[in-house]
Amino acid sequence: MLAPSADWTPTGPERLRIALVTETYPPEINGVAMTVGRIVAALEQRSYPVQLIRPRQATDVGAPAVNGVEHILVNGLPIPGYSGLKLGLPAKRRLLRLWSATPPDLVHIATEGPLGWSALNAAHSLDIPVVAGFHTNFHSYSRHYGIGWLQPAIHGYLRQFHNRAQMTLVPTGALQQELQVKGYRNVEVVARGVDSQLFSPAQRRAELRQAWGLDANGLAVAYVGRLAPEKNLALLLRAFEAIERIRPDARLVLVGDGPARAALQASHPSFVFCGAKTGQDLAAHYASADLFLLPSMTETFGNVLLEAMASGLAVIGFDYAAAAEHVLSQHNGLTVPYGDEAAFVEQAAWLSGNPQAMREFGQAARVTALGLSWDSVFDQLEGHYQRLAGRRV
Repeated sequence: MLAPSADWTPTGPERLRIALVTETYPPEINGVAMTVGRIVAALEQRSYPVQLIRPRQATDVGAPAVNGVEHILVNGLPIPGYSGLKLGLPAKRRLLRLWSATPPDLVHIATEGPLGWSALNAAHSLDIPVVAGFHTNFHSYSRHYGIGWLQPAIHGYLRQFHNRAQMTLVPTGALQQELQVKGYRNVEVVARGVDSQLFSPAQRRAELRQAWGLDANGLAVAYVGRLAPEKNLALLLRAFEAIERIRPDARLVLVGDGPARAALQASHPSFVFCGAKTGQDLAAHYASADLFLLPSMTETFGNVLLEAMASGLAVIGFDYAAAAEHVLSQHNGLTVPYGDEAAFVEQAAWLSGNPQAMREFGQAARVTALGLSWDSVFDQLEGHYQRLAGRRV
């Protein structure tokens, strides 16, 4: 067993010790990993000692304590259909030994798998307060993988999990209300931000558009995300077919990977498949497009929508999650009623035929994104930590 690092001590008498438990973490590519990575970086910047407990990744060669963040690596099993991701195995006894020796002031559990459950039990045994993040609609995903009949059981497990925590964090007020109606207690909203310096229209690259087969006047329609059944890709294809009838010069650019990629690539060889991208490369792919479509109806939030808006793209999505929070339809993008796929297709076709509206929406989207800083998000999170731990910084 790894002992707590000697460096894992507060930099000041009032700093909270935070143990953060997650089944996914960068360089893995998904919304949860991105958000958790942001939280860890912000806590580190604000001089909080952080203990990060997560499954070992292929790139890990040890368990370093770097810049005040101690990595405690546990065993995991691959998740079917999620290449590169692992489900953390239970580690209650190990966590009990670890936290008995050096107890954290608060445990933040980002994922509700076996590792998260064992962390919840260990924290309860040691009377350590727990914050749990609700990041993924696993109960909604189930119907896309042939196990829809398990949805009530999954929801029951998630409700039990979160009600054993002192607080559950969600990214939107709408999700807060939905969970409260379903019996979740102590649900608080902590919004999401976007890095508007990284994701910016300044990242637009003419050479990238040329590689996609587009000139300056062509229409690049972007989708960024996992290529998987729960992302409603059939609607994406229908919307693009409607766009093509109006703009034959349009190209569909798909940034991401997943189990549906091979079939899509075989059936639609004219589409541009870019694979998964990160950092400045991802920012360039956003900014080099013109229109962003988000057909998914299973998002807890949808970080990609804010990234597209910050990149100056006109966006179209259903009126829920990030779109409901930040898109004012006909001003900085378009939203359609949740589940109205015909309206989604219709609006995509209309916008593709109105380049001036597309430009104006994209400019307004950029202005909206400039007001969504991560700093304000972490101020909010910090306040919840302090309140639960009964401490003031």
